[in-house]
Amino acid sequence: MNTHYRDSRKIDPTRGAVLGDGTPNDQDRMEIGPTQLAYREWVAAGLKLPDLPAMRVWRHRRLTDAVNARDYGGILMFDPLNIRYATDSTNMQLWNTHNPFRACLVCSDGYMVVWDYKNAMFLSLFNPLVNEQRTGADLFYFDRGDQLEVAARRFADEVSDLIMAHGGGNMRLGVDKPMLHGLRALEAAGFEVFPGEELTEKARSIKGPDEILAMRCASHACEAACYAMEDAARAGVPHGDMSEDDIWSVLHAENIRRGGEWIETRLLSSGPRTNPWFQECGGRIVQNNEIVAFDTDLVGAYGICVDISRTWWIGDRKPRPDMIEAMQIGVEHIAQNMQMLKPGVSFNDLTHNTHVLPEAYQKQKYGCLMHGVGLCDEWPLIAYPDKWVEGAFDYVLEPGMTLCVEALISPEGGDFSIKLEDQVLITEDGFENLTRYPHDRALMGL
Repeated sequence: MNTHYRDSRKIDPTRGAVLGDGTPNDQDRMEIGPTQLAYREWVAAGLKLPDLPAMRVWRHRRLTDAVNARDYGGILMFDPLNIRYATDSTNMQLWNTHNPFRACLVCSDGYMVVWDYKNAMFLSLFNPLVNEQRTGADLFYFDRGDQLEVAARRFADEVSDLIMAHGGGNMRLGVDKPMLHGLRALEAAGFEVFPGEELTEKARSIKGPDEILAMRCASHACEAACYAMEDAARAGVPHGDMSEDDIWSVLHAENIRRGGEWIETRLLSSGPRTNPWFQECGGRIVQNNEIVAFDTDLVGAYGICVDISRTWWIGDRKPRPDMIEAMQIGVEHIAQNMQMLKPGVSFNDLTHNTHVLPEAYQKQKYGCLMHGVGLCDEWPLIAYPDKWVEGAFDYVLEPGMTLCVEALISPEGGDFSIKLEDQVLITEDGFENLTRYPHDRALMGL
């Protein structure tokens, strides 16, 4: 049997050597990326792909500028999402959240170093902005046992040498989430350590042009996955053998099919389990003529979080009038609060000018009015008036921020909740709702 080069070559000649997002078209991309399914859907939807090299330059500049604005020698990051932001590289993200083996240092001159798993330092080689790959930031007991102090001192000495070479010898260092031994070793090495989360959260809060394009693509992919989940639920629930987990698994599968990465929670529940909210999905068999509510909390294509919520009525009868009323109030709550969004509006004003829910829904309302979103739920948090803390959020909206606008309409002692959430971009003169997924017609009373 003859094997022809035309059948085995990796590069699609119709696309050239580079895909539309700037990554190699060689079937061997190092970083996590979208699938062919996602690319096809985005083309059909008329979406423009992000330029990933340009996006990485934007993020690197945001971090470097933030370091210099605070007169730091550098920002040292252990949080895997901050490392993703800085480098666009990943390595066992969820495992890394509770086994912090990675670190990234961005010095004031822009020099960037990644400490990675010893057999995986190649994972950031695709990004020319990463100047060095090292190993040795694993400062947790499982890996180091009773010699943690030795490893921490060695790591701190490396950071010190790098700051001397690329941070002007400035020993003011931002650090986001150090392990205890690491913090002590950095301080013993002479660093004045500042809370790095303040820097990284604010740097990440303003999205560049290509981040916004990536979020549009990720939003489209997430909503395609939600449609598949809804179709499965509406087809399966009437048979009487479909569990909450069965429904939720569709979202996971469809996310992965499009190059998505993981889902941070299990927030899908049905019927009386929707009240109180925050029960995570399980083996309960969803009954016909019940509510199903969910919150995606989904880390999707390009590592972008798409955090939307919807509530469906599944059944052949009409929902109760109190359910319809609650749904309509939730839609109104989001719509009115969204109308406040434009550059220059203070977080204080958003809080204190909010649409006010009826008293019956006050006690179990959601934990916040709005929150930022990017690689995950991010700064800022916009609190309800009764949760406002003076001086905690004295800032204003800026173009390029992306927010999730929340509503939880949950009657105290009731047998249902309505959970809704849209994802919004702050533009130069107002806002754009990035969420296109429709509200359930039956619950809207239509």
